[in-house]
Amino acid sequence: MTDRYNIHSQLEHLQSKYVGTGHADTSKYEWLVNQQRDSMASYIGHSNLLDFFALVENESKARVRFNLLEKMLQPCGTPPQRPEE
Repeated sequence: MTDRYNIHSQLEHLQSKYVGTGHADTSKYEWLVNQQRDSMASYIGHSNLLDFFALVENESKARVRFNLLEKMLQPCGTPPQRPEE
């Protein structure tokens, strides 16, 4: 029983420390947005991936970086309507 409490406590600590890990009330949309933004930030941060994407899309690195930054605003489209409480 103490192991279960300890694991739960560690999970709560991680969730409070890192926004992208989610929590019990995280919706599917929020989780997908966090995942997409993390991926795009990684693509921008690793210049080799940015080179690859620029080559494949036949665009400049600056244009690819700009497009990725633009997609980070709403990577999964508009948020779904929440039911009124």
